Amino acid sequence: LVVDDEKEIAALIELYLTNDGYTVYKCYNAMDALECINKNKLDLVILDIMLPDIDGFHICQKIREKFYFPVIMLTA
Repeated sequence: LVVDDEKEIAALIELYLTNDGYTVYKCYNAMDALECINKNKLDLVILDIMLPDIDGFHICQKIREKFYFPVIMLTA
């Protein structure tokens, strides 16, 4: 899962990962990301720290309450 409000960055990350054979979900805000995390079996989340609705640190805390897959934080 790629979570970034900048669609160009999310699309670029998706391009590289799909070229390597990965299935990629994209979300552009925290609420959609949390919904996607709960609905899908994920192996990794690439998470922007600065999102418009909830910051990435808070989302990471929510993820850790239920899941143990890796989270890579994106910073400016």
